[in-house]
Amino acid sequence: MIRRLVSSMILVPALLTAQSQQEFASRRTAVVSAMPDGALVALGAHEPAQDYLTFVQSPSFYYLTGFKEPDAALIIVKQGGQVVSSTMFVQPRLPSREVWTGSRLGVEGISKLSGMRGRSVEDLPKVLDSLASAGVAMSVVGELGDGGGSGAAALLSASTPDRQIFERLRAAHSGLKVTPFNAAVERARGKKSLTEQRFIRQAVDITVLAQREAMAAIEPGMNEFEIQSLIEYTFRRNGADRPSFSTIVGSGPNSTTLHYNADDRFIEPNDVIVMDIGASYKGYAADVTRTVPASGKFSPQQRAVYEIVRAAQAAAERQAKLGANSGLMTDSSNAVLAAGLSKLGLIESPTATYDCDAGPTPRQCPQYRMYYMHGLGHGIGLEVHDPEQYYLTRKIAPGSAFTIEPGIYVRGRVLEEMPETPRNREIATKLRGAVNTYKNIGVRIEDDYIATESGVEWISRAPREIDEIEAAMRGSYAGPRRRDRSLVEKYKGE
Repeated sequence: MIRRLVSSMILVPALLTAQSQQEFASRRTAVVSAMPDGALVALGAHEPAQDYLTFVQSPSFYYLTGFKEPDAALIIVKQGGQVVSSTMFVQPRLPSREVWTGSRLGVEGISKLSGMRGRSVEDLPKVLDSLASAGVAMSVVGELGDGGGSGAAALLSASTPDRQIFERLRAAHSGLKVTPFNAAVERARGKKSLTEQRFIRQAVDITVLAQREAMAAIEPGMNEFEIQSLIEYTFRRNGADRPSFSTIVGSGPNSTTLHYNADDRFIEPNDVIVMDIGASYKGYAADVTRTVPASGKFSPQQRAVYEIVRAAQAAAERQAKLGANSGLMTDSSNAVLAAGLSKLGLIESPTATYDCDAGPTPRQCPQYRMYYMHGLGHGIGLEVHDPEQYYLTRKIAPGSAFTIEPGIYVRGRVLEEMPETPRNREIATKLRGAVNTYKNIGVRIEDDYIATESGVEWISRAPREIDEIEAAMRGSYAGPRRRDRSLVEKYKGE
């Protein structure tokens, strides 16, 4: 998904409650406990060169601090297994600058807010230099890049501003130990606290409202961008920060493109429309996808594909239990998708393969993967693809927040996408009739789930059964429904 969509024209500091500050402090304590003696150096996101462009805080920095202003930093020094100092470096108050970008919290304000010592970010280089001179090892949370890859990507990765800071320090202080520490923070982010769960639920509730609004409004002849604008209007009108990724409204052939977001095609009567959308609330993302018929009623071909995807999702949901191996969700879903595609004649059999390459001994790939190219789901949180604890443990546990999103995408040229081999030509001949029958039908159904001590809960309750969707699309549309004030103010002040 695409992120960084929030405006920075007015950067009003978050007025966080004492309760939320206590949570941020406990997060820092937990992360630092896993760090060896030395300095934790966490760097916030940088303001764009043009201050009227998009800015959003880096997720891991926000996770540790709750601070939304740009060009901030956090240094925590640990000695003898104990924290000896915690300092936040922020932009100082500067009225002549604030007239352009909005009020800053400033050094004094961050001290009062966080309980940590505040210093001007202008002091950061000399503090880092002093620590380096003393031989203090640094565990760094920031956009360091890995220097890998080749060509332009490698150059960009190697030249991030954060990486340059530590390259200069190491050049001036031979032997300085600098260790990336992003992974440790991401591990902590994988288990969502009760506060985080509340914000995810709110983001999801707003997203469900937008799905319902879109279903009621859709009719043939509209442009995709009309639905996009309605969705994003519903987000903001109900208290969301922004979309948590670029809104996807893909009709007809666009329904078969996974991350299509141009949203600029006129919808035709026989189209299905994939709406993959998510609101961000207090920084936390939702991600909910529904596929609907433009006509308001699924055709037999659309219904056939939809029923397979919904059955695959249901199979995964049955495996989503506390303590269960997360891989069982994928295994069960894949089996249903393969069996369904075989029944439609889109693949030769549930276990059939094709030549993935045209080498002397071609590698074999499952045929169902021609129509289902992505994974079953991902974590959600501060990022729409957020760290999730079962990535490491393979077990679903309280604090997990994730999606389940199987799909089938019948692209008109899917058979031409196979490498040119004799075996693939035979496959194409067998499957072409079915592809022509179901082409330009893309179906994705995506829902959000939170695991608590009581079990795994489906939280994104937008219409998803065929009869529910068709009912939601009946009748004339009278425009956006009234704002739910109670929803907007639900977590006001947190």
